[in-house]
Amino acid sequence: MSTEAGLFVCDADVLLDGGRGVRFPVQVYGQPATGFVVRFDGKPFAYLNRCAHVPIELDWTEGVFFESSGLYLMCATHGAVYEPESGRCAGGPCRGGRLLPIAVVEHDGKIFWQPDHQIQAPV
Repeated sequence: MSTEAGLFVCDADVLLDGGRGVRFPVQVYGQPATGFVVRFDGKPFAYLNRCAHVPIELDWTEGVFFESSGLYLMCATHGAVYEPESGRCAGGPCRGGRLLPIAVVEHDGKIFWQPDHQIQAPV
């Protein structure tokens, strides 16, 4: 579903602070990929599901992006950790890297993402 707010991802109440995220299909420079949205400090944040260290998906089990404390996003493969509110590397092999952000809004109890020049809607 697409609206003025963007492309529908999920109902807002499925995202709990530091809890499971929701994956959604995107295209990056014409190639299929996935994005994900999580909630942290009461706000939704979305990123391309691709580690800055090695371009692989972060979640080892679908939707599990936070490490055990719920304070950082973590790549399950090599342990790179990222700040959920900025996507900046906070430790591990991602030194100086950051996750690619996806614009996301919460509107009327729903989460929507907004395509841009890099990340587009899937075909």
